[in-house]
Amino acid sequence: MPTHSAVPPRAAGTVSLSTKQLGNRTVLDRFRQSGSFKCLFPRTITPDLDAVLLNTAGGVTGGDSFRFSCKAAKCTALTLTTQACERAYKAQPKEWGQITNHLTVEDGARLNWLPQETILYNCSALDRRLRIDVGLDAEMLMVEPLVFGRVAMGETLTGIRLRDRIEIRREDTPVFLDAIRFSGDWHTHLSKPHIANGAGAMALIVLASSSAEGHLKPVREILPDIAGATLIRKDLLVIRILASNSFALRRTLIPVLRRLNKDTLPRCWML
Repeated sequence: MPTHSAVPPRAAGTVSLSTKQLGNRTVLDRFRQSGSFKCLFPRTITPDLDAVLLNTAGGVTGGDSFRFSCKAAKCTALTLTTQACERAYKAQPKEWGQITNHLTVEDGARLNWLPQETILYNCSALDRRLRIDVGLDAEMLMVEPLVFGRVAMGETLTGIRLRDRIEIRREDTPVFLDAIRFSGDWHTHLSKPHIANGAGAMALIVLASSSAEGHLKPVREILPDIAGATLIRKDLLVIRILASNSFALRRTLIPVLRRLNKDTLPRCWML
């Protein structure tokens, strides 16, 4: 007679890659993937390399673990995105879903970290960490959009656990750190006027580039009233956006990201 385990199956996966220059093109140098985490490489007409990350488990729940690491080598250009929105599902009380990303951008390289939205479901538990090491004359553009529940289904986040940490270093010196640690009624917390005034989505954008200062005024002109942009230093532009829902968030994100990325976005963002 078959037996049934009391422990539900868990998803885990690892992707690691690095780039190199071949003529005037950016190509793969090393690549490894395992488990429920995959990477696709769509053909492009540009000399840059595009990579699309895919979670074949369909989302993240308690006990799941996904790790990604990459290195954009000197004089290469790499854009990373996700095939679809990531979903953080309901988790058991003592379990967490873990996502760990470590990106390295060597001198003279350009890396774009442009994942699509992460959607938090009610009772989800997500522990996510992103570290980006940027060379002295390297360029990096990153976005991390979060959506709070499935609005179309009338879902509100009355109980979630969230640990989210984003760290950026230049030449091993910390230049940016953003961290969230929350447990409880997320909806009530964000409904407070001095926190988010009921926003249903938010995003953080960071541009590390010698051109960052020149983007400040044009970006401010296209941002809505519930978003802001500032220079932490001449080569580091930080943008924070609140929105009523995911659709409104994209209406702001897409023109801003295009502005910061030479009027281009990964095709996955447009589907």
